[in-house]
Amino acid sequence: MSLSLHPDTPQASMLPSAPPAGVASGPAAGRGTRTRLFTKYVALFVAVVAIALLANGLFEAFFYYREHKASLIRVQHEQAEAAAAKIGQFVKEIESQLGWTTQLPWSAGSIEQRRFDALRLLRQVPGITELAQVDSTGKERLRVSRLAMDAIESGIDLSSDPKFTEAVAHKVYYGPVYFRRESEPYMTLALAGARKDAGVSIAEVNLKLIWDVVSQIKVGEHGHAYVVGPEGRLIAHPDISLVLRNTDMSGLAQVRAAQAAGGTMPDALEEARNIQGQKVLTASAPIAPLHWTVFVELPVEEAYASLYASLQRLAIVLLAASIFAVLAGIFLARRMVGPIQALRSGAERIGGGDFSQRISIRTGDELEGLADQFNDMGARLQESYADLEKKVEQRTSELRQSLNELRAAQDRLVQTEKLASLGQLTAGIAHEIKNPLNFVNNFSAVSTELIDELNETLQSAALDGKTKEEVDELTGMLRSNLEKVVQHGKRADSIVRNMLLHSREGSGEHRPVDINAVVEESLNLAYHGARAERPSFNVTLQRALDPAAGMVDIYPQEITRVFLNLISNGFYATAKRKESAGEAFEPILSAATKDLGDGVEIRIRDNGTGIPPEVSEKMFNPFFTTKPAGEGTGLGLSMSHDIVVKQHGGTIDVNTTPGVFTEFIITLPRTMAAGGASGGKS
Repeated sequence: MSLSLHPDTPQASMLPSAPPAGVASGPAAGRGTRTRLFTKYVALFVAVVAIALLANGLFEAFFYYREHKASLIRVQHEQAEAAAAKIGQFVKEIESQLGWTTQLPWSAGSIEQRRFDALRLLRQVPGITELAQVDSTGKERLRVSRLAMDAIESGIDLSSDPKFTEAVAHKVYYGPVYFRRESEPYMTLALAGARKDAGVSIAEVNLKLIWDVVSQIKVGEHGHAYVVGPEGRLIAHPDISLVLRNTDMSGLAQVRAAQAAGGTMPDALEEARNIQGQKVLTASAPIAPLHWTVFVELPVEEAYASLYASLQRLAIVLLAASIFAVLAGIFLARRMVGPIQALRSGAERIGGGDFSQRISIRTGDELEGLADQFNDMGARLQESYADLEKKVEQRTSELRQSLNELRAAQDRLVQTEKLASLGQLTAGIAHEIKNPLNFVNNFSAVSTELIDELNETLQSAALDGKTKEEVDELTGMLRSNLEKVVQHGKRADSIVRNMLLHSREGSGEHRPVDINAVVEESLNLAYHGARAERPSFNVTLQRALDPAAGMVDIYPQEITRVFLNLISNGFYATAKRKESAGEAFEPILSAATKDLGDGVEIRIRDNGTGIPPEVSEKMFNPFFTTKPAGEGTGLGLSMSHDIVVKQHGGTIDVNTTPGVFTEFIITLPRTMAAGGASGGKS
């Protein structure tokens, strides 16, 4: 919304100044309308802001509640599973200790030796209160106990007792939990020997010792864990008095649901009530094969304490935002009432004869339509009194501006034509040079072959030693000169191909190119550039170009920049290492390509100084460099990373060992993605 009042013009003094009939003057004319619009705008602004803030707050609270609850339940599940594992391990250890009593048959050893071994077992395993040994016929031969007198050769027949029959049938028997003197929980554990005549050892295990495992589980400040048997009786609890009272937990909904589901708590019962009637978050885990269940519970009030604090903070923020919305609504509403005043003032001036007056109101309602009608009426009246000279001056100014724009467009067109002509000229020169250059290269190669053949012929001829030495010297000199011609011919051919590449129309666009050719050209350009800077410095170039790498859709100029940057860094690193290592060091730089199916891999490796770990972590950061001041800007690797990753959708990684080597691994997709193709140059 905007409003403006144009300044008065001299025509105002030529017309009557009295307002038209029926138009009220003074502040009273718009007081009623101003009050109604003011209230409307304040209410609308406050409603929009309040609804947005409230919706955002509710969504945030809802998702935070779900995530917080899921996190708590997950932690409780993990604690329950850990407790179940510890209790299972406790029983397994007792079973392992008991297994030593079933190793020998009854025919071996005396009964006193067995009694001595049983007493030693009671001392070593505090959880075993009573141990009975039964022979293979089911007759009790020995019983030692902490609570009663020992019995030897009692002859009690246990052949039909489940703790004997089940142990013989399944090798191990876990009896149900029972309470001795209706207070202490016990369990019968029977273990049969591997031999048929070894008999069965039956131990009565006091489960009060499981209390140590359960009491160590802490969930928040008031949370705890407990163990329930298959009948719903409490086996272990941090409050040992509940266990000693033989408390029945089967009335709890979470206990019934977990036992019905095999020990795992259904999601629908993550919130339940404990034995004191307090609402808790609960999770459970089964203890196999005992058919017990571990429960971990945390009071809901403690679990959601942080959520309630967050909701309080959210309420404070909403209250503050609502107050701010009311104040801002009042301020903006006062600004919005301005169009009414502008309309009234403009109508008075137009009615007074100021036809140049324009009322600018952008409210999108009837006020804007009324202002447009006043403006149309004023425009029609002003056209009758407009000065012709002013119109001519305006048209002249517009024509001058159009001519300036036309000249600028013409200059740009001429510049474009010059650039196009220059590109065509460069391409023409490159094509003119390429043919004789190919001839020189071919001639050099053929001459090298002829010299080799001539040398072989002369070697086979019957020449004296001195003549043969002169022939070898002459052919060696010719071959050396021809090798230099071939080397410089390849360099010139690389320059010509580069001229052709940069002179092509659309060379700045991505297109399919031979990636091996781009790598080869980059090696040649970087090599000759390095030799120009350090004529005495020689580097051995190695190539392993995969012919299957083939065509790749890339920005050739941009990828060439990346290769040149990485290869130049390799030359720099090998030169630095040679300065410190001396003549014994041989600088080597290698480039390799590999077909990856839907992409290609390029590796550029040097045996230079390597990169320390603290440098490799931030080497792709802009303006980061380890070179001395004036030798680098720190933008090369950063730009290379942006070109490969952001522009082409590829990856660039580094593998290095300080003082040994550095290898850059680049992967490029064979077909550029839509985002990379349209993303422009990085």
